[in-house]
Amino acid sequence: MDYSEIAKQILEAIGGEENIDSAAHCATRLRLVLKDNDKADKDKVEEIPVVKGAFINSGQFQIIIGQGTVNKVYAEMTKEGDVSEVSTGEAKKAAMKNLNPLQRFARMLSNIFVPIIPAIVASGLLMGFLGMAKTYHWVNPDSGLLTLLDMFSNAAFVFLPVLIAFSAAKQFGANPYLAAALGAIMIHPALQNAWTMGEGIKNTIEVFGLNVGMVGYQGTVLPVLVAVWVMGYIERSLRKVVPNVLDIIVTPFLTILISGFITLIAIGPAMRFIGDGIGLSLQAIYNVGGPIAGLLFGGLYSTIVITGVHHSFHAIEAGLLSNPKIGINFLLPIWSMANVAQGGAALAVYFKTKNTKLKAISLPAATSCLLGITEAAIFGVNLRLVKPFIAAAIGGALGGAYVVATKVGMIGLGLTAIPGASIVESGSLMHYIIGLVIAFGGAFIGTWLIGFKEDK
Repeated sequence: MDYSEIAKQILEAIGGEENIDSAAHCATRLRLVLKDNDKADKDKVEEIPVVKGAFINSGQFQIIIGQGTVNKVYAEMTKEGDVSEVSTGEAKKAAMKNLNPLQRFARMLSNIFVPIIPAIVASGLLMGFLGMAKTYHWVNPDSGLLTLLDMFSNAAFVFLPVLIAFSAAKQFGANPYLAAALGAIMIHPALQNAWTMGEGIKNTIEVFGLNVGMVGYQGTVLPVLVAVWVMGYIERSLRKVVPNVLDIIVTPFLTILISGFITLIAIGPAMRFIGDGIGLSLQAIYNVGGPIAGLLFGGLYSTIVITGVHHSFHAIEAGLLSNPKIGINFLLPIWSMANVAQGGAALAVYFKTKNTKLKAISLPAATSCLLGITEAAIFGVNLRLVKPFIAAAIGGALGGAYVVATKVGMIGLGLTAIPGASIVESGSLMHYIIGLVIAFGGAFIGTWLIGFKEDK
C-alpha cells in the first residue's frame, strides 16, 4: 500500500495543505481542523480506497481509515505537506472555535468526565460483581474479603468531587491541586455524609449570620463543577493583583479561603438543589412516560450523537448515580439500545449492498457497535445512506421502550452494548439482553424492508 500516495489524495480532496489548521489522529481516524470545511470534498475523500468514511463532528473533519493504517497515513501527510502536527487533545481544543455555544458546553463536560470514566467504570464493574456475589451467595456477606471489595467499589463515588475537581481545573484554567483540595473540603469528615441526607441535616453552624448545614457532597457533580469554575476566576483575579514575590504564598491561601467559604455557604446548597431537581425531573419523565419515554430517547439518541451534545450526558448520569433518592443510571441502557441498533442497520447493509467497498466498511462497523463504538456505522454507513439511519432509530426506539418497560438500570457509566452487561443492575440482565436483540433485530429488519439507494 502506497501511504504517500494516499496522503497526497487526501490533501488534495480536503482543499490542500493550506486549508489545514491542525492535524491529529486517534486509533482509527484522522482528526483535521480545517480553516474552511466547505473546501473539503467529502465524496472525493470517501472515494479513496483506504477511507471507510468521512464526516464533520465536534468541529473536526474526521476521516475513518482504520487501526494501524491511520498512523502511517498521518505520518506521510505530515511529511507531504506543511501540516501543523498536534496531539488529539490539542486538536480538540483547536476545534472548539468551530462549535456553537451548546456544542462547546457539551464538549467541555466531555473533556472533564472522559478522563475519570475508567475509575467510575472500574467501580461500577466491581459493584456489579459484588451484587451478584451477594445475590447468589457466592461468598459469606460478613467476610473480610467482601468488606475490602466493598471499599474498593465505592471509593470512586465517595471521592468523586476530588476526581471531578482535578479534571475540571484543567478545563477552567485553575490549579488542579488547589481544585483537588477544594473537592476534599466538600467531603471532609467533619461534614455529614451526603448518603445520609435522607435522615435530614443533623448539624448546622452560624457563619456571618447565616445558618450553614454541615453536609458533605459525596458523589455530587454540579456543586463541584461550579465551585471549581468560580475558584479558577478567583485564582486568576488574585494573580493579577498579588505581587510576584508573594504569589506562591498569598494566592493559594486566599484562593482556598475564599472559594471554600463561597462553596459551603452558597454554591454547594444551590447546586445540590438544582442537581437534585434535574435528576428527579428525569426520573419523573422516566416513571410517568414509561415505554413512551424509552421510545423517544432511544429513537433520538443517535441524532443527538451527530450534534455532539451527547457528551454532556456523562454529567447527568453521574448525578443520577450519586443521588441517594435515585442511585441508578436508567439512561445508559437506553443509549445502549440506540448504539447496537446502528450495528443492526449496518449489518443489513452488508448483506444487501452490492458495493464492494461498502461491504468492507459495513461489517466491521456493525461489529464495533456491539462493543459500543458507533462512529464508523453512523458516519461511514447508515447516515450517508439515510434510510438505514432511520431504521436504526426505529430499532433504538423499540429497544429503549423495552428496557424502560422492564426497568433495566445500570450501576455505572461509560459502558454500552455487550460490555454494558457487566454493569447492569442485578436481576435485570436477561431483560437487557432481550432489549439488545430487539434493538439490533429491529434495525436489521427495518433496513432490509425499507432498503436504501446504492452509492454510485
